[in-house]
This record gives sequence, structure tokens and C-alpha cells, in this order.
Amino acid sequence: MKRVHRIPGLEPRVVAAMLDCVEEVGDSVYELRRSMKELGRAGGSNFSMAMNDVETWVSAALTDDDTCLDGFAEEGMDRKVKTIVKKHVQRIARLTSNALALVNRYASTRASLP
Repeated sequence: MKRVHRIPGLEPRVVAAMLDCVEEVGDSVYELRRSMKELGRAGGSNFSMAMNDVETWVSAALTDDDTCLDGFAEEGMDRKVKTIVKKHVQRIARLTSNALALVNRYASTRASLP
């Protein structure tokens, strides 16, 4: 996406939406990395609290992905750029959503063990 915003002749608002999107996806990556690190430490008496944090951060990552797409919702946005961004961000969002489902399942399964 960093390369796409350098396509010659793009309107400034398209470039701004691209840069905002790159920032949102960067935030999403940060939250996912933070979650993975926390998963590595989750256990024992802090399991429930750690899993609540992980669920919150992965959910926030998914929100960041959606926020990225919101920047391209306006009429008159470059169709080619919008299609490229939508394709990539929807893939990221699908993977993030799958991660959230796995985290939720893991948290509920582990919580139900004696």
C-alpha cells in the first residue's frame, strides 16, 4: 500500500486516505504483536486477565482494519486504488477475525478446565 500511494496523478485526498490506512494497519499490526507476546505469558492465575487483554487488542486490530476502509467510502475515490486497498485490507481483516475467533475459543476452553 505504501507503493500504491505513489501512483502519479492521485488526488491529495486519495493519498491522504492511503497514508491514514497505512497508519491504521500499522496500529493493527502493533496490537496483534502485543497480543502474541501476551499469549506467551498467559498462564496460571493471570490467565483470565491476560486473555481479556488479548481479546481487547485483537478486537481493536479488527476495528483498525475497518477504519482504514472507511477512508475510501467517499464518492469519487480512485476506483483502482480503492479496489487494491479493499482487497488487501479485507484479507487482513479476515485473518484478524479468524485470530479473534481462535483467541475467544482458547480463552473459553481454557477457562472451563478445572
